[in-house]
Amino acid sequence: MRPPVPRAVFRPRVVSPSSESSASIESTTTSLEGTPGAKKNPRTPKTFSTNPNIRMAAAMTAEQNKVHNEALSVVDSLITESSATQEETARLCAGLILDGQLPVLQRQLHTDFLKIPMTFQLPPTFTGLDASKPWLMYWPLHALGILDPDSRTDDIFSRIGPSVMACLDEKEGGFGGGNGQTAHLAATYASLNALAMSGDKQVWAQINRRKLYKWLMSVKRPDGGFSMHVGGEEDVRAVYCALASAALMNIITPELVEGTAEWVSRCQTYEGGIGGAPCNEAHGGYAFCGLAALCILGNPVEMIPKYLDVDGFVQWLSARQYQPEGGFSGRTNKLVDGCYSWWVGGCWSILEGALPGITAKDVLWSKADLQKYILFCCQSSRGGLRDKPGKSSDFYHSCYALSGLSEVQHRYSFNPKLRVAKPGEYSFMWTSELESPDIVIIDEQNIVGPLNPVHVLPAGVGERMHDFYASFEMLEL
Repeated sequence: MRPPVPRAVFRPRVVSPSSESSASIESTTTSLEGTPGAKKNPRTPKTFSTNPNIRMAAAMTAEQNKVHNEALSVVDSLITESSATQEETARLCAGLILDGQLPVLQRQLHTDFLKIPMTFQLPPTFTGLDASKPWLMYWPLHALGILDPDSRTDDIFSRIGPSVMACLDEKEGGFGGGNGQTAHLAATYASLNALAMSGDKQVWAQINRRKLYKWLMSVKRPDGGFSMHVGGEEDVRAVYCALASAALMNIITPELVEGTAEWVSRCQTYEGGIGGAPCNEAHGGYAFCGLAALCILGNPVEMIPKYLDVDGFVQWLSARQYQPEGGFSGRTNKLVDGCYSWWVGGCWSILEGALPGITAKDVLWSKADLQKYILFCCQSSRGGLRDKPGKSSDFYHSCYALSGLSEVQHRYSFNPKLRVAKPGEYSFMWTSELESPDIVIIDEQNIVGPLNPVHVLPAGVGERMHDFYASFEMLEL
């Protein structure tokens, strides 16, 4: 086991918030300005929870944070661009997080925002995302699936299949980022997730699994990793996207996963986190991809301690939550970001669900503080959720901030008795229950639905798609 790595976390002294902090947030514009359906300065009649238990718990957390900050705050006299940006971020967040209060999740406002890409034509500024069309379906569909599932109408569902299938690279068998684009693992992952949420079995039956499997093998590398596309970069994102796609389609074989767990293990860094490839810097998104990949490859109770230094990984994860913000950063000495509410928070969900003993004795992170960051700092008055105060809301951050809120509100558990223990089944053996009020107080107005913590899909969605393909005769691959 690696020796513990000394950490020096320099936190700026947070100055008293001024009225400018709120003004700077409200003056920002979203990237959807001018789009039909986009909201501008809507009235929100109810801003804070009136539940007395919530207010008391929030006040207790605020007092604990005050003591924590006074005890651990370190001021570095050397001012750099990074330290100045960190201090400004902390100041903005401190100005928004009110003691003894918890905002209400503006459900309808965010629902209206998330329905925009499926209801209106996007403005010309979105041409830069021409290679991300499957993601522009997956992000809002998943977010709506846990926020307001009934808002996804039959009309929306009926258009998902044709839109996704238009991105299919029929020559290769995988999906590209748009019409006529080459097959790419990230686009394939997003496409299959979107199709899973559509529930359209007629479209599911159109996918040539044999051709898809051959393409996955064409991007498999001799060292156990995967490339994002033929001739493309090899990284842990590719591993996760390949395995998650293969699990949904029920085409995981020993040949496909040979050497992959060992390759993921080599991505763990001296800090304890997981980098994009061996010898890369540890990063929150890559950490989730590597951890989730191991949960697809086998029983996570066995796979995680076999292929990762769990103590080092937990130490790195626990250093990602900042105060006074309460949110997670993705890397050492980087700013908090709403998307890491899932990328880092999802790692905690998996670890606590598969290895519950790691947090049995010590509180290594605060769900209550993460919930406050998401609700106070990530909600945009124009709809959608954002990276941090001062940033615009977008579909990506809305998807993963809401997934982080689901992680906060639910406790996930791995249950090997749910299915037959064999390759391709392990990632569908997860259950959830509402988190204990001893850990975090949840206002019923703010509850979002549970999800599958490995596939990042609303609970039950990936399971249904996988079982659809499992009902067929085994392919001769």
